[in-house]
Amino acid sequence: MDAPTHLEQANLLRKRFCDALGAEYVSDSLGSISILPVETEHVAGAMRLAHAEGLEVAITGGSTKRVAWLRDTAPVWIRTTSLTEVREHTWQDLTCTVQAGCRWQALQSALGRHGQFVALDPLYPDRATVGGIIATNDSGSLRLKYGSLRDLVIGMTIVLADGTIAKSGGKVVKNVAGYDLHKLMIGAEGTLGVITEVTFRLHAIPRHTRSFTVDCRTPQPVGELLLAILNSHLNTQAMQLRNSKEGFHLDVQLAALPEVISQQTDALRSMVRHLQLDASDSVSDVWKMREWAFSQPGMCTIKATMLPSQIPATLAAIHALGGAGVIQATGIMIAHLPPPGVEGILQLRAQVETAGGSLTIVRDGAKGVDRWGKLPDSIDLMRRIKHQFDPGNILNPGCFVGGI
Repeated sequence: MDAPTHLEQANLLRKRFCDALGAEYVSDSLGSISILPVETEHVAGAMRLAHAEGLEVAITGGSTKRVAWLRDTAPVWIRTTSLTEVREHTWQDLTCTVQAGCRWQALQSALGRHGQFVALDPLYPDRATVGGIIATNDSGSLRLKYGSLRDLVIGMTIVLADGTIAKSGGKVVKNVAGYDLHKLMIGAEGTLGVITEVTFRLHAIPRHTRSFTVDCRTPQPVGELLLAILNSHLNTQAMQLRNSKEGFHLDVQLAALPEVISQQTDALRSMVRHLQLDASDSVSDVWKMREWAFSQPGMCTIKATMLPSQIPATLAAIHALGGAGVIQATGIMIAHLPPPGVEGILQLRAQVETAGGSLTIVRDGAKGVDRWGKLPDSIDLMRRIKHQFDPGNILNPGCFVGGI
């Protein structure tokens, strides 16, 4: 008897998933199977079958970072875009529980009816999903005031590689029940489990904010101002340093009561004048500049981390290479470079790593340059954790640092 053809194998595989989950939750395209779950149990069923068959599984939501983080070769895709419900908003306790496929902007709109929000400003909020944002540990300028996702997530429901459903944390801010499994999932790129629900702590939406931009031809004065503001008593909600063909620009956002903002505006202008600079009101889209830095076609996109004291020197090096970037005051940078030669990007990486930071090539790197750079001392521990959670290496393989 002849061996089944590739098409026959694909049809047999699709039938198995349909039998296990229901045909309405399964589709196929170009030889891969797509799972479209609406409940955690659907994800668990898909993972049990994929685990039994030894099939690689890719997880995606809004695909805003798919070009950067995911391969297109997986035979099974779990697409979370039907997991869209805001399951619970306990506004009195400042918490909410939401499915992982809910788009960030839709979540914020629902919470905003009670004057609350998740204090995070990720890339592409109109398209990015909750699960994708958590898997990539995306955050923006609000991290300066409110902290990272690890400070905002208080619970999570996860499906492990063998289909086991695990829950971590709780639904109240001070809950201490259970192991902080969700902290491992944040930034793990979907390599340890499939996030299906998340519980956040919430904050009140600031009623009064004002943004300023300080321009300078060189990075050192605005870098000095950035450090001075970090060490001041200003109610700074967000701050970033960026560059353009015209020079370097420090954006600062204050958040307080109107009379306090007026007083702090005077204090900020005094600090600016001391450095012989000038502050003007920011243009409306200034806080979306990270998206511009991330999405330039034909450019090499990089992400780097550094100490705040290294921000001016790093941005100066980006500028000298003909690139442009946005660095948050917390030291996280998104930048793009013209398709670089090996020497230029290696020099930039060496500068960042020598100062204790890291530089990852997100997209379109130089040929022959490793994407990850110097691996952390904890890489062996990371690999052991991956093996414990996913011994078959079927969940988003190769997407995490060091090719995990």
